[in-house]
Amino acid sequence: MNYYMIMESPVDPLLLTSDGQFLTGLYMEKEAKKLLSDMKDGWQQDENAIPFRETVAQLSAYFAGELHEFDLPLKAAGTPFQQTVWQALSTIPYGKTVSYKDIAEQVHLPKASRAVGMANGRNPISIIIPCHRVIGANGKLTGYGGGLHRKEWLLEHEHEDKQATLLSD
Repeated sequence: MNYYMIMESPVDPLLLTSDGQFLTGLYMEKEAKKLLSDMKDGWQQDENAIPFRETVAQLSAYFAGELHEFDLPLKAAGTPFQQTVWQALSTIPYGKTVSYKDIAEQVHLPKASRAVGMANGRNPISIIIPCHRVIGANGKLTGYGGGLHRKEWLLEHEHEDKQATLLSD
């Protein structure tokens, strides 16, 4: 059985999906609408499915500026290359950004920036696997499945929170 729920957030409603053991997806508006319209048998709306309670708690803490690293059971379906890229994305520190080239070098394929970008765009667990922290080599924001305005919001949220933390130390 597959489960889903909608969570309200500062970046609009988020669609969470689970297989009853792992978080399998976190989708923003455009992807969420498509996935919801494609859901057939085998999907059940259930806010109590594992790990939704913990996911909502951690995302709420993240949006409140109280959580910088997620600790959730994740299962992102993808190719071995996509899995490698998503693992690399998970190492980007809170409040930092890297380029597609940086990720390509990290996965030992320095000429694969475009392929990294494609894998980044297929990340099924946005925010938690922080694909929003990847920017163009020129320092500019580039594509984001949730929309550039959401990417900009997430980056500003992390930057402002990090600045506030530094000032309070």
